[in-house]
Amino acid sequence: MQHLKRSINSFTFLKRSKTWSYQRFCATSSESNEKIEIPNYIPRSPTSILRALSQTVGFDRTAAHFKYHDDPYLIPLSNIGKRSFALAQESGRKSAKWIRQQHSNLFQHKEADPPIEAFMPTKIYTAESEVNTSDLESLIEHSQVTDAILVYTLLKNKNIEIPSNLQLSFLELICYHNCEEPLDEDLIEERWFRQSERLKERPRKTWKDNDLAEQLYHEIEPKDSKAHSCIIRGMCKYYQAEKAWAIFQNCLSNNIQLDVHAFNSILNVVMLIKESAELRWQLILELLTHMKNQQISPNLGTMNACLNTISNMGVKNAKDYATSILTEFKKIGIEPSLSSWYYVLRTFCNNRGPVSHVLVDIMAEIEGKEFEIRDIKDTFFFVTAMDVCKNHLFDLNLAKRVDALLHHGENFNLIGDSFKESTYYRHYFSLLVQTEPIEVFMQEYYDQLVPHVYIPEPMVMEEILKGVEVSGQIEHIPLLWSHMICFDQIYRENLLNAIVRIMIQNKPDISIKSQEKLPEQFGAIAYDIWSKIEEKNELRSKPMIWSGKLLGDILKLLCRINDMEKATKIMDKLANDQQKILGEPDFTAMQDFVKLCILKKQPSKALQCLQYCSSIGFNETRDLAKLICHGFTLDENHMKKLAYFVGSDVIEEVEREKQTALSENLKQ
Repeated sequence: MQHLKRSINSFTFLKRSKTWSYQRFCATSSESNEKIEIPNYIPRSPTSILRALSQTVGFDRTAAHFKYHDDPYLIPLSNIGKRSFALAQESGRKSAKWIRQQHSNLFQHKEADPPIEAFMPTKIYTAESEVNTSDLESLIEHSQVTDAILVYTLLKNKNIEIPSNLQLSFLELICYHNCEEPLDEDLIEERWFRQSERLKERPRKTWKDNDLAEQLYHEIEPKDSKAHSCIIRGMCKYYQAEKAWAIFQNCLSNNIQLDVHAFNSILNVVMLIKESAELRWQLILELLTHMKNQQISPNLGTMNACLNTISNMGVKNAKDYATSILTEFKKIGIEPSLSSWYYVLRTFCNNRGPVSHVLVDIMAEIEGKEFEIRDIKDTFFFVTAMDVCKNHLFDLNLAKRVDALLHHGENFNLIGDSFKESTYYRHYFSLLVQTEPIEVFMQEYYDQLVPHVYIPEPMVMEEILKGVEVSGQIEHIPLLWSHMICFDQIYRENLLNAIVRIMIQNKPDISIKSQEKLPEQFGAIAYDIWSKIEEKNELRSKPMIWSGKLLGDILKLLCRINDMEKATKIMDKLANDQQKILGEPDFTAMQDFVKLCILKKQPSKALQCLQYCSSIGFNETRDLAKLICHGFTLDENHMKKLAYFVGSDVIEEVEREKQTALSENLKQ
């Protein structure tokens, strides 16, 4: 009860204080007669507050992407895992949409009021549907190509008149999509992981000849400039250059005015119209002259189309052509986009040509700027620029400048798709590991980007291992091995040989604090290699073939930590599966195993090793037999086996050596 009274009293006090403050404010305002200026309205996006909050925290490169669950056991750590995880989530969304579409009668509740159109099932059209022109208009607006084609066919069959402007809109839709249903814009992950486009794709005709688009184009009468431009753009987009060029020439001869996009489309396929570089350049000039005569103002697409064609010429004059195009368009106030610089890099930085430092000039022009996408090929710039830094110039400082530009502002949105992102970091890591000290590379780059931003491919991982081997920084081996397991790279023989070779040739110094645990860790890694491959071979139809060298190195590492049980398994594998193993191990591995047998007092295992060496034909087998005789007190059975493997003269020689050593000791 007292708590309730306190609350009431507090509320009364606050109410009185607020009233007093308001009266005081009004009195002060009336006395001073100050003018209140309301600031101008600043337009904000729905996510402006979230972006502002995000900037206060900063970007954490070591954290997994937000699309993966925040659970260390569920976060994928391989390229295949990331792809499967993201596409599985998207598949679930697609399944939910399909159920919502197919069984809309089961979902009568309202998700939002007013209703959100994207959450509602779409209308289903069949051959018996009653349709009108408004249905076709709605389908065109929402880019539903398949349904739009069906509705258009129904309208034609029912002799319903379709307005000319609606026919043109429908022609634009099917020309742009080539009469195929486009990928849903909501399927972000599927778009991200699609690898249909490559850095240097080859043009291939995919236009559907004599399909609905061409039929509709011929049916439209009278044909205006928009219809001609539309069919030309569609044909050029899907590389039907021959028909597009014929229609284009017909329009020029009949003085039909085309739009700038039709000219840009023809400029993009000049390489398919003319064969030689000189003829292509002459055609580019002719097309630009026609645009000038028709008073058609060129745009960024015009410049990029010219640069695209020039970049495919592959001749010495191409650099002069590209420079002249950039100069002329700069005079009329058209600034290049990232795709323009991408075409310039392709023209100047040909691997078969001389070294060009044009990227240095490009970076001086665009460094520190924030970009947004203006052309579909803008996403090709960063991956190409990093490729130039690595393979054309081998310039680390320039590569760091490119990477700084990529992470400036929102520029990372222009990295492209999954394939381009992986290619970009592959070039960057390869350059870093070959130029930076390995400790700097691991701390400042590897630990920051791997595995959530970038997962090194086997080729890059091999270069990292080479860097560790050269520098002797063997304390990084356990981390690299754990990542190789996560990245599913443990069945790459070149990587296994590299990591085992490093552990063999670089014996840890236990007096150094960072290496005091390495011997046990190296032994654990060696046995992990053995067990995982053996486990995998039981499941694979084509098992990995062991090499004698690799098994010998694993045996040597296990002998270093005096693990008799595990070393025996490797020795049994060598002895029992000789016909399935390629090559032979180093003899030093056999010596190490015999020494371990002596330490652990296992004469039978030592004789097994001797038998294996005898069957392989090692020249040092007799020396190994002497080591066994000196290390053990052999019984009669053991002596018979040893004599059978190497001959009784070895035993006699060992006895003489023992007698000689004994007499010398007595003399002393």
